[in-house]
Amino acid sequence: MLKLNKFLFFTIEFLLFIALFYVLFNASVNMLVFPFAFGMLFALAWANQKVFLLAPAYIIAGVLKSATLNFAICNLVCVFCLIVPYFIHVICKKNMRKWEFYIFALLGQTANVIFDITSHAYFLIPLANIVLGLAFLFVCITVFEAIVIRGFTNKLTILEIVSLFTIIGAVCGGLCNLNISGFSFLKLFMCFVLLLFAYCSTPLLTLLVSAVGGVGALVATNNPLYIAPFILWALVALLFKKRYKIFMCVGVILVEAAIGFYFKLYLSFGIIEFLPVILACVVFLLLPKKTTKEIEIIFNLSKDRLAMKNIVNRNREILHRRLGNLAEVFNEMNLIYRNLLKNSMSFEDVKVMINQEIIEKICSFCPERNRCHRTFEEKTKSVFDELIKISFEKGKVTLLEIPSYLTARCRQTNAILGCINALCGQYKKYMTMMSDVDTSKLIIAEQLLGVSQIMTSLSKQVETNVSFDTAKENKILDELTYHNIICIDAVVYEKDIHTLECSIVVRNEDASKPKIADAVSKVCGCKMSVYENFSSVRPGYTVLNLKTAPKYDCLLGVSQHTKNGCKISGDSYSIIKLDGSRILFAISDGMGSGEKACDTSELSLTLVENFYKAGFDNDLILSTVNKLLSLHKQEIFSAMDICVLDEKNGIADFIKFASPKSFILSENECKLVETGALPLGIVKECKPLTKKACISQRDMIILVSDGISDSFDNDEQLLECIKSLKTKNPQEFADQLLCHALASNNGYAVDDMTVVVAKII
Repeated sequence: MLKLNKFLFFTIEFLLFIALFYVLFNASVNMLVFPFAFGMLFALAWANQKVFLLAPAYIIAGVLKSATLNFAICNLVCVFCLIVPYFIHVICKKNMRKWEFYIFALLGQTANVIFDITSHAYFLIPLANIVLGLAFLFVCITVFEAIVIRGFTNKLTILEIVSLFTIIGAVCGGLCNLNISGFSFLKLFMCFVLLLFAYCSTPLLTLLVSAVGGVGALVATNNPLYIAPFILWALVALLFKKRYKIFMCVGVILVEAAIGFYFKLYLSFGIIEFLPVILACVVFLLLPKKTTKEIEIIFNLSKDRLAMKNIVNRNREILHRRLGNLAEVFNEMNLIYRNLLKNSMSFEDVKVMINQEIIEKICSFCPERNRCHRTFEEKTKSVFDELIKISFEKGKVTLLEIPSYLTARCRQTNAILGCINALCGQYKKYMTMMSDVDTSKLIIAEQLLGVSQIMTSLSKQVETNVSFDTAKENKILDELTYHNIICIDAVVYEKDIHTLECSIVVRNEDASKPKIADAVSKVCGCKMSVYENFSSVRPGYTVLNLKTAPKYDCLLGVSQHTKNGCKISGDSYSIIKLDGSRILFAISDGMGSGEKACDTSELSLTLVENFYKAGFDNDLILSTVNKLLSLHKQEIFSAMDICVLDEKNGIADFIKFASPKSFILSENECKLVETGALPLGIVKECKPLTKKACISQRDMIILVSDGISDSFDNDEQLLECIKSLKTKNPQEFADQLLCHALASNNGYAVDDMTVVVAKII
């Protein structure tokens, strides 16, 4: 069954080739020059069509055209000049190049030239035949490259559209003389082509192809008869384009009836002359919708782009309002949580409360109560306050701290001491618990505030309408097609006055080609870079998002060494890309060394990374991370050194928590970034040291952990070491600085050592 289907397919293809060659054998320029058939033969061979079908089809079509011996010899020589080189390349397993087809096509016309010269004794006709034939070969290869090889998946360029029109004109020139009892194959072909163009392409292209069909017949026969009917068909088809397909067909049939029966444009007109238009309309109506959709793609009319862009802006406006409303909701929740915070009692209030507890529990049953708390009230209160203060400060009050005044007058001394210690301990636990609860509420409030700020920022980003650039979109499609990159859609829009963004849909095999960024940059007039790619909803295609490349980029180098005697480094580092053309690189140094320090540093760094990725504000991120670490049951804290580089403007933000000094090495000097603040997680409220710095091209930003800085006697020695390194490669720089730090201690690592170097380019 499979072999039968294959045989049937080859048979149909073979018959179509015969018909095509026969039509082109009849196509001419003023019935003198016949250059089109051999150009189509070599073009089809270049387009990977079966040569064992093309060669016999060409010979049979030539015999049908003319059975003379000279004409048969010319056709055999032409086929010979195709088959022999083709099979030589097949045996050698080497593809034929495009320019080789032109040479073999030229050699294939030698017999034709010889017969023309010997018969007519002049060179003009054979020369015109060769020149026009090679030009037609170029035209056919251009169209086949766009449609047959690449498929119906890309928009045609101007050159490809002109080439397609040329082929249509040549076919029309060949069909104009093929009539069977008044049945015009030219009308059949042009009516179908015009309906298809009117339905799938632009009005301008439809009118052009109608004129091209008439001009093709004119060039072949010197008769302008068909120009007016074809243009009238096109106008009527375009008039009913927005309606159903049946209305287009009915309109064309009525116009043809008016031309033939009323205006009597044709020499004779009857049912046979009318039949080609009716058959073409029937075939057009039976054409599957899937086929018309594929044809729409090559003319870039597969969707209403203007409506789509209006929908995008409308959705952005709706999103802006909703994000603004959500931001207000989260901000209100933040205020509610902050109002739930319970203010701690003052120490004076605590003393009063504990005094009352002692009196009720110990002194209420003592016979000396009135004497102590009425006669000597002030003295007794001051003694109790002092004992409470000592208990808070030392954690416990003992007999040694009891004043002689109390031991001389009170028999309940031990009971009072026990009560004070118990009450102070309970209160301290209660205050710690309440403080943790308040801290948790404050963390939640800060996160709600952060979400509110993010939504407000997003709302502002989508507040303005997106400005689409249709002209650039069409140019991008043309430019990518020129580089043989199949792109089925492109959208170009301005995100803001500084940023241009572009989204294109290309084949999976083309997605990694560097020419894409170059082509888009050329059209947009600025450097564009791919920042995102993902699979398209259409199988086999990838969506690439490009945007204006930032002014700066950076090369990074990292070098690490563990503390002697430890298998795991307590230092962690991070390098991540953030939204808005920012890059974060950081070092986290956990308390101590080994596995516990590694867990601490990774925990701190992971929290910071995730908050930055989510888009939270710097101060909010560090405040929240600090509070979260301080809530941990075990004492965990880490030094943190963060640098956030904005690649658009070259501004670097340094954020330091008890980290060593950082360095900015330029060609002429080396600047210090001072250290400060406590490590993250020690106290609940901790402000980092922050500093901004302007970075220039070829500058190096150097972050180090304390294992590096402590290896040198002082900061000046480390600074001199950095200045002495001559390499411009950031990885080599990091490695060399680490080696110098180890050499300063005779190869002994006193602590975990980490170096992160970023070179600005």
